[in-house]
Amino acid sequence: MVPVSLLVWIALEVSAWLYIGRHFMHLAWPLAVVGAINCVLGLRFWINAVTWFYGIKYASPAPPLGLAKRLRIMAAEYAVFLLNFLLVLPFERLWMPADRLRREARPRPVLLVHGYGVSRGIWWLLRRRLEAAGHSVATVSLVPPYTSMGKLVPQLNERIEAVCAITGSKQVTLIAHSMGGLICRSYLARHGVERVDRLLTLATPHQGTALARIGFGQNAREMEPGSLWLTDMAAEKPKIPVISLRNPYDNYAMPQDKQRLPGATDVELPATGHLAILYDRRIADLLLDQLKQRRP
Repeated sequence: MVPVSLLVWIALEVSAWLYIGRHFMHLAWPLAVVGAINCVLGLRFWINAVTWFYGIKYASPAPPLGLAKRLRIMAAEYAVFLLNFLLVLPFERLWMPADRLRREARPRPVLLVHGYGVSRGIWWLLRRRLEAAGHSVATVSLVPPYTSMGKLVPQLNERIEAVCAITGSKQVTLIAHSMGGLICRSYLARHGVERVDRLLTLATPHQGTALARIGFGQNAREMEPGSLWLTDMAAEKPKIPVISLRNPYDNYAMPQDKQRLPGATDVELPATGHLAILYDRRIADLLLDQLKQRRP
């Protein structure tokens, strides 16, 4: 659903910019095409800029990065934003073939759970890196993208059961990005810990994010700091090891200290953007190190 809707949106957007260029600005076709491309890229530049405005405005105390390093991080995040929403997600089938799960997978299979407004396609590179290290990796797309997080839990439960049945494993390890970590915690509260040995969250707004105030959908309302959903979830203490990998300079989950989860192990990530986390080799290596430290 997400890849299809994104592809339709991009087609409509490009058509609208071309129409404006041709019929209102009376541009020749080559100039109209160039103008449409610039408008598409420019709109996403400003969307990305808004996330950094919020990330800096509501930033938790952290050592200063310096202008040059911050600009490099912002540029990398913008590039990943374009890659994800113009190429990877709209054409997900080209990037993400079906999961290659192995029977009797050792170590335990890993299930990757995506965040807000995206789908399993965002894991295309990290899945390859985990598989190259010998892991059996599963993914899931949770739809619709803007519904209540609680309504997505049954889909996660169904996928966990399917992965266990396919691999013969009694448990999976969950790795979740952003909102995906909240859905995983909701799953654990509802279904218990029998099927999950540990949870690793990447830049998850465990205590909410200020950016949710301008987000779409019920799940955005639930991620606002102080929401009833987050208050209820705070009463559910982790009953399995949870590692919260916190991004101190995040541009989506802020104040960044609200990524901390009481009772979880807090691990600070290298400075990077919220989406760029999924492409950073250092963070892939950090996840692999965490996966080696398995429970008996």
